[in-house]
Amino acid sequence: MLKPKPSIDTIQPYQGGKPIEEVRRELGITDIIKLASNENPLGPSPLAMQAISESVTQVHLYPDGNAYYLKEDLAASLGISAEHLILGNGSNDVLQLVAEAYVAPGDEVIYAAGAFVVYSLVTKLCSATAVVVPMVEHTHDLSAMTSAITDKTKVIFVANPNNPTGTMVPADETAAFMERVPDDVLVVFDEAYYEYVDRSDYPQTLPYVLQGRNFIITRTFSKIYGLAGLRIGYGIAPPPLVETLNRVRQPFNCSLVGQAAAQAALKDTTHVTKSREQNAVGKVLLYDAFDNMGLRYVESEGNFIMLHLKQSGTDVADALLKEGVIVRPIGGYGYPNAVRVTIGTQQENEKFITALGVVSRQLRTTL
Repeated sequence: MLKPKPSIDTIQPYQGGKPIEEVRRELGITDIIKLASNENPLGPSPLAMQAISESVTQVHLYPDGNAYYLKEDLAASLGISAEHLILGNGSNDVLQLVAEAYVAPGDEVIYAAGAFVVYSLVTKLCSATAVVVPMVEHTHDLSAMTSAITDKTKVIFVANPNNPTGTMVPADETAAFMERVPDDVLVVFDEAYYEYVDRSDYPQTLPYVLQGRNFIITRTFSKIYGLAGLRIGYGIAPPPLVETLNRVRQPFNCSLVGQAAAQAALKDTTHVTKSREQNAVGKVLLYDAFDNMGLRYVESEGNFIMLHLKQSGTDVADALLKEGVIVRPIGGYGYPNAVRVTIGTQQENEKFITALGVVSRQLRTTL
């Protein structure tokens, strides 16, 4: 059998949260909720659903490979020009484009231990050297990350808020970080969950792009906009960087239906507000339940919570599956005794809390 290039042997395939259909097949359970993949429990905007319905009549046609109208609408919403935007098949796609365009074998890529696993995947794909910096209290240590920079450093990835811990780096630390990063190092701030952040000290990173720094922001329509199944993400960067990324971008990487849905979703600010409010209420409900059960957790700026356990997160997640609740064990992120739970609707959150109590009794131990 033909062998792949050596870097492929170092990569473990990405494992997403279990689909509901898979659990039904495996366990024969019909009443299942999925709180494993940080999806919006309210689903897409009604305007997006209408756009999806109308656009499916055109799926025999290729989409606009440049996504002109979506870029124009997105640019208007951000107060920038469309030349600052690149679209991807999810923001993961944009992260990979960054690595493909800028990272060569032997280059160094800096990211945090316990950060989004895709940073590791794209680094290995390019046969680059990963420089993994420990977190402090489950949060990126930006000072330590700048201290790790060498003349071989090409890219620094920062997830803000971070998945799976839900923590964020504040504006003052970000400013100090950017003052220390050399001009020839590309900084990528992954802001997939930024719409959920409530803290007033969340950094405004768009000015770094507009100043022409080697800086890219990645965001997505998969989370608060509820379009995870349509795979639309985007990067915001200075036009010269966008032009480079477009050289390695696959043609037609954003579907016709996805573009139409994303355009409509942008217009429905009411749905975004409702989603934020739903998340805030659910977060308080889960915090209270965890406090009452004596469980440790990390306060989150996203739409998910990392829950610390006294035993294997995989064992607890498997036991919850039998109760019809799908959560995400996160041993692959370096947290073997933890799970990540998406904040759902009130009904879903209550079902999860009940199931957690059942599992605790079944395992005959406190979690």
